[in-house]
Amino acid sequence: MQSLRYLYRIGKGPSSSHTMGPISACERFLSEVKSADKFTAILYGSLAKTGKGHMTDSAILDFFGKDKCEIVFDLDSPTDFHPNTMDLIAYKDGVQIKRQRYYSIGGGEVLADGETLQEHPSIYPHNSFTQIANYCNENNIRLWEYVEEFEGEEIWEYLDNVWSVMLQAIKRGLSVDGVLQGGLGTQRKARFLSRQSHVDESEETKMNRLICSYAFAVSEENASGGVIVTAPTCGACGVLPAVLKYLQQKRNFSKIDILHAIATGGIIGNLIKTNASISGAECGCQAEIGTACAMAAASACELYGLNLEEIEYSAEMSIEHHLGLTCDPVCGLVQIPCIERNAIAAMRALNAVNLADFLADSRKISFDMIVETMYETGRDLKVMYRETSEGGLAKKYKVED
Repeated sequence: MQSLRYLYRIGKGPSSSHTMGPISACERFLSEVKSADKFTAILYGSLAKTGKGHMTDSAILDFFGKDKCEIVFDLDSPTDFHPNTMDLIAYKDGVQIKRQRYYSIGGGEVLADGETLQEHPSIYPHNSFTQIANYCNENNIRLWEYVEEFEGEEIWEYLDNVWSVMLQAIKRGLSVDGVLQGGLGTQRKARFLSRQSHVDESEETKMNRLICSYAFAVSEENASGGVIVTAPTCGACGVLPAVLKYLQQKRNFSKIDILHAIATGGIIGNLIKTNASISGAECGCQAEIGTACAMAAASACELYGLNLEEIEYSAEMSIEHHLGLTCDPVCGLVQIPCIERNAIAAMRALNAVNLADFLADSRKISFDMIVETMYETGRDLKVMYRETSEGGLAKKYKVED
């Protein structure tokens, strides 16, 4: 598995697959054709069908320069390897000098044609939860100690910055009102949720309201193109920080406790990314929001000091009960139903932790099994339900003039 640095990426929203990934491809491409004076970007599959809503074209044009680049949306050509496919073409004095195909595989990760994920730097020797758990049990260490062993102590400085960016996104999101750009007229609700307490509010209601306000805050920042952390993607970036912020506020956990939790959640996200997918275009929203829920649940388990079996069970449940979740963004925007899903998944993560605390000794399904199941389920989903905006809510909901 790769370093957690490849999972937790800091960048601008609204989409890790549709903005961060393509920009990474553009950066790689430009480094190889520095003499080029004109460019063409051809977008296929999900990149073509939801590229405008996800700001893919704007991001690419801003990178190369609007007067130097042409964007082509190819809605018809097949995308056999990955639905997020793009070609970049470079010209010099009107003559094509290079053409390269790239795949945006989720979480901002990009592969050039012919590459595999395994060719990217791998620092962990294990690729399943079972293997990792056996290693941790044999060496009497927790998952965050496993991360430190293979990443080195310098990983904590990186994760410290990750946590700082998460907190900044929450703070910004809670401080503003207004309508998100894109044409849907989606009102920002994070600030309202954080302040609108009921007269006789129960502790449970307050918990849910605050968690939701934090999830909305980060997700709304992402939708507006703000700086966030992929956890594991832009579209699911509000779940983990919402859970961590609430628990830190409630239990006064130290920053190092939070960083250990982020590392623990990162192992869960890394396993899903390695053995299945975190791409909504490849496996539906279960791959994004389901993974985020599993990461948040595992992180919360670490904060509470639960054991490996309980961590595994909470993460497994989080995936299991998101199986089949479609990715059908209205108008191709990361707003409806994406923002609300972040809040719901954050609440569900804590529910999974509570249930795991009671029932871990009687579980039947392993984390590795549910990850494999999620991947198969996602690949079986019709293309219209995998970030193409051709089915589900994206088809039914009509924007009023």
